[in-house]
Amino acid sequence: MLTRLVKQAKVAYNAEKAREAASDHEIGSDGKKIHPGINPVMIDEDTVPPTLAPIDALERYTQISIHPLHRTNIPGILPMDIHPSKDIVATGGVDTNVVLFDWPSRQILCMLTGHSKKITSLKFVNRDELLLTGSADKTDRIWLESEDRNYSCIHTLKHHTAEVENVTVHAVQNYFVTASKDNTWCLYDISTLHCLAKVGEASGQEGYTSASFHPDGLILGTGTNDSVLKFWDLRTQSNVAKIEGHVGPVTAMSFSENDYFLATAAFDGVKLWDLRKFTSFRTYADTPTNAVEFDFSGSYIAIGGSDIRWGNQFVRRNRKKFDDSIGSKKVYQVANAEVEWNLIKTLPDLSGTGRGNSVKFGADAKYIAVGSMDSNLRIFGLQSSPV
Repeated sequence: MLTRLVKQAKVAYNAEKAREAASDHEIGSDGKKIHPGINPVMIDEDTVPPTLAPIDALERYTQISIHPLHRTNIPGILPMDIHPSKDIVATGGVDTNVVLFDWPSRQILCMLTGHSKKITSLKFVNRDELLLTGSADKTDRIWLESEDRNYSCIHTLKHHTAEVENVTVHAVQNYFVTASKDNTWCLYDISTLHCLAKVGEASGQEGYTSASFHPDGLILGTGTNDSVLKFWDLRTQSNVAKIEGHVGPVTAMSFSENDYFLATAAFDGVKLWDLRKFTSFRTYADTPTNAVEFDFSGSYIAIGGSDIRWGNQFVRRNRKKFDDSIGSKKVYQVANAEVEWNLIKTLPDLSGTGRGNSVKFGADAKYIAVGSMDSNLRIFGLQSSPV
């Protein structure tokens, strides 16, 4: 059922993108743009952008800056997101505040206040310059950027009765979902901010601890407090599959852009899943993990917990493999399920807290941002690398 949905989702997503671009580009039979001189087969095979940072660059990434963004008497950066086109990093703290940090200028743009408890999740919307935040105060807030690059709260959502654990935005940026410990998730229209559906299961009381849209838009993945992964058909809001295998709450989940791979994090580490077979084909079980994230191309994966790791995926089997381990923060090489996923680099927890709570790739994986329990934002990259 889930495999069929993945295939349907891919067709639907490609069709939507084709409609958006129809006036500017010729469209192939699969709905993908065909640029002059590029064979459609090449589009299918060469999905890695030429501007993507190469593996040998990620091998050499070190900490290049550190920025104290949140209160030290109530320490901890929890969620983090990076604006897809502006290199603005948003961090949410235990101190209830959201900080927007301009990485190129190394300046704090603004601090957003209004939540009454810790920030648990936040996401930029790549349209209308919106920022979505979720909190342990049971609410979600929608913030709108103004001309002076400040953000103001334009709406507060109060549909949950327990902590909001995750906010995730649909690929076409028209919808978003909030998931809560009250064992429900809510689907919203971004344009109207109306709640289109509130979905719960009478048979379960475990509560949701993570959520993520599949890149093609018809599938929602959720992780629960009792280690279960659930997959939902967004059109019918029905639960179409469940997977067990973790120990403890599922703290994070990230779908790869290749459609079929999913990475999940929990107390027992990280598992990589092939959704075509409902099987876990790789486990990194040596550390409790709080964050896992694919880069936008699906080529790299980063893991945050008691250390930080990043790595790379082979999208073709004839690409050179790489395997390395330095210290205790790690990067992996993403691959087909039949090929080994390789560790690129491991870095120790420089915060000294043993808690890397969030990790994000910058554009083209040219840098990696890490948020930890010491309230500092750390940027890893090449010392000479301009952003």
